[in-house]
Amino acid sequence: MRAPRANAYAERWVGTVRRELLDRMLIFGHRHLQSVMTEYVDHYNAHRPHRSLGQAPAFGPARTPVAPAGRRVVRRHRLGGLIGEYSQAA
Repeated sequence: MRAPRANAYAERWVGTVRRELLDRMLIFGHRHLQSVMTEYVDHYNAHRPHRSLGQAPAFGPARTPVAPAGRRVVRRHRLGGLIGEYSQAA
């Protein structure tokens, strides 16, 4: 028996990966694709905000999106600067 809704979730994820990553990066082989996808999946699950979760990451703690006055914001480059993750400096 096939699940028609499951395909929609998979197609949505593949579209997100293409728009945010693969359309902006040249892949040089199978090992390169594996390393890039591993890094992206970590970013997607642990740092990227998801609307259905109230802008919280899937596997990470909910973070406040706006830094209080006087606090510095630090950017962490991922995938050669293609993706930036922001956090408050300690």
